[in-house]
Amino acid sequence: MRLAITAIILASNSIVFGQQYHSPVTEKVKARQDSIIERYLRHGAWEHSYLTQEWQLCIDSGLAVDSTVAYLWQQKSMPLFKTKKYELGLQALEKAVLYDPYWLDYSGFMKCIFARQYANAISDFNEAYVHHERGSFIMDHPYEFYIGICYLQLNKFDSARQTLQDLLDRDEKTRGRNWSHYLDIFYTGIAYYELRDFDKAIALFDRCLEKNPHFSDAEYYKGLTLELLGDTTGGSALIKKAKEDFDEGYTINEDNAIYEAYPYQVNWKMVRVRE
Repeated sequence: MRLAITAIILASNSIVFGQQYHSPVTEKVKARQDSIIERYLRHGAWEHSYLTQEWQLCIDSGLAVDSTVAYLWQQKSMPLFKTKKYELGLQALEKAVLYDPYWLDYSGFMKCIFARQYANAISDFNEAYVHHERGSFIMDHPYEFYIGICYLQLNKFDSARQTLQDLLDRDEKTRGRNWSHYLDIFYTGIAYYELRDFDKAIALFDRCLEKNPHFSDAEYYKGLTLELLGDTTGGSALIKKAKEDFDEGYTINEDNAIYEAYPYQVNWKMVRVRE
């Protein structure tokens, strides 16, 4: 799987960002807010690139009419995060959640992957369970995937292992072993690697590579693990292969990876590859 760097689309007129519009308001208020969204978002901001001032000006005009429209606040926040204006993005996203708790899972995602506020992200996801079913997804992954990543980033490795392993076990029980996303398997392997349970880590990296054979990040961490187990020749060879696969574009290919490096995604500028 390749990360298609050249496929960055700046205009987002027709994109729905992972959620349907929803608001806990009366039908009368909802109808009025829908008309504001129609005018200032669908026929306003969405007619421009989300990286332009016009996007923000259209949304600000809508918020001047009704500052309680949660969807406008969410759409205001999104490009701020993607241009690394995290403080402003968080301020807008807090407003979205204030007026509609439906956006809690989106808030958790943005705090995990963009703003790197991991403890706050976990809190958002846990609260989101009140408004969404267990097993709910955001940006193609279940909440537990992001909660596990947050635990890894907080060095709470046993909590990460338990959360991510439970996710794999649940998928295997309900959908079969082949259902799990390769990144679910990868980060579970990372949790075992951090806990220095190297045999289980390698088994999971191997399972990840069965699903994504050229995934450079899994190859790299498997190589490191082999070196720690004393197989320096095998480990070094695999790390060299990982770099070759990375150069071919095989790395984490999540949509938002074009904006942010994901946790544990290898920064090859910091890696010395032995010849």
